[in-house]
This record gives sequence, structure tokens and C-alpha cells, in this order.
Amino acid sequence: MDNTNSGVGVLDKAAHILDALESGPLTLAGLVAATGLARPTAHRLATALEHHRLVGRDLSGRFVLGTRLSELAVAAGEDKLLVVATPILIALRDATKESAQLYRRQGDQRICVAAAERMTGLRDTVPVGAAMTMHAGSAAQILLAWEEPDRLHRGLQGARFTATDLSGIRRRGWAQSIGERETGVASVSAPIRGSGGKVIAAVSISGPIERLTRTPGRLHGQSVATAAARITELLKARTQ
Repeated sequence: MDNTNSGVGVLDKAAHILDALESGPLTLAGLVAATGLARPTAHRLATALEHHRLVGRDLSGRFVLGTRLSELAVAAGEDKLLVVATPILIALRDATKESAQLYRRQGDQRICVAAAERMTGLRDTVPVGAAMTMHAGSAAQILLAWEEPDRLHRGLQGARFTATDLSGIRRRGWAQSIGERETGVASVSAPIRGSGGKVIAAVSISGPIERLTRTPGRLHGQSVATAAARITELLKARTQ
């Protein structure tokens, strides 16, 4: 955490809260411990930041960084992942004729941070900023499959997929779901990796089962995996 103060007390305290949440979700008690702020002050500022979407909540009610930060990063041109991924999402949509999305994990949720929607016909519209479950869907499978064993075990509690499913995903490099997240919707996802090979996001396509069939991975698994690998490659080149 940067302990340098600007002299504007309320802004410095708000910045300390955002700094603390950079390392992951925190309860109010955890936020108090991490920032050194009084409990009423931490609660008041965190909820004010939540009002402006600079802070959010995960499914357990813990404070997390909010979706507005991703939007601001894009506007400032600082989010290298989104800069690299956006044209590839568009190309993936055009190649598969299905809507394409990019997801990041945030606590117990996954957030759609970019999308290229199918222009016509039946589609699965996921708005940017949408928070979705980590218990269902191919993107959730990808974001969980390479986690450390303890986080993986916790993530499987209540999930609509199993440890065996995730083992198969690690072998083949892509995941599919058929009606897991929403009845009638299928999807295919693959991992995007950052420094050290850590999975930092998932690229997906989704659409109606009647078009993607009950084996969507057979149709589009390789295309989605290739798109994810290309994003990983370009991201690595930009960070060297």
C-alpha cells in the first residue's frame, strides 16, 4: 500500500481502501485491519465508493474492487488486456457467428469486461459490467480450473461442474457448457494467461443450444482456444 498522503484526508482514506482491495476481497473487519481506519470510517467510505461502483461486493458480501475501475482503465488506455483482446473478440465473433465475451474473476463472481455481440438472429447478450456466477458456465470453469488446490476445492462447493470436469479442461485447453448458466444457452471458453502463466481471464463465445448444439466444444473449441492463445501472446509482447 502507498502510505503517501496528499493532505486531503477523505481522498487519502478512500485511496487506502482501494489499495487494500487490490490484493483481493475483504470483509469490513479485514478492511479495517488492512487500512488502519476506524470501523465506522471504513464502512462509510467503502459504501460511498460502492455507490460510485469503485467498490463492489462479492457473493459473500465482502468488499471488492468495482467494475467502474475497469471502465476508467479502458478510457485511459491503460488496460492492456482489453486493448489487445477487443479486436480478437470481434474476429472471433465474425469467424464463429456467435457473441464473444471476455471475463475476469472478481471474488466469487466473474465480470464481463468486454463483448462483441452478434448483430442479427438469436444471440446471448451479456452486457459489459455484468456480474455472473462462478458456479456455472464455461468461463467459470476456465477461471477455476487452474486455481490453487484450496481455492479450487472451495470453488467447487455448489458448482454445477466437478473436479473431474476441470481435470479434462486442463488437458484439452477449453471448456464447454450446455444450459449450465441459463436454460437454452451453450458456451465455449478458453484461458488467457498473464505473467508466469497464471490464468487472468477467459475468452468465450455463447449462443442458443439449437445453433451451437449439445457439443459446442467440438464446433468451436479450437477457434476459441486459438483466440485466447493469441491474446496471451500479444499481451506478453506488450508487457516485455
